[in-house]
Amino acid sequence: MRSAMLLSRLAWEAQMVVSMRMLGMAGLWSVPSGESETMVSEKPEVFVNAAGAAGAAAMRGGRPDQIMDAWTRTMRRKTGANVRRLSKRGPKIGF
Repeated sequence: MRSAMLLSRLAWEAQMVVSMRMLGMAGLWSVPSGESETMVSEKPEVFVNAAGAAGAAAMRGGRPDQIMDAWTRTMRRKTGANVRRLSKRGPKIGF
């Protein structure tokens, strides 16, 4: 059950980040300059770190749900940080 909740939260956060970035590209959400580059450049590091965390959990003999949780927690650190950062900026007023 916990794994399902973590995955659901990851999916929700990822969708929120995508939505705010797309609104930013449309000029409707205030995003920092260079956000397009950030959304591309952050992914390789996050995926490598998540794979490393999942691999480490597997090497420790973790159950499948523990391995998935390690991967999900690592990914959620970034999605959560992005949601907090982008949601503080808010919609663009007077566009």
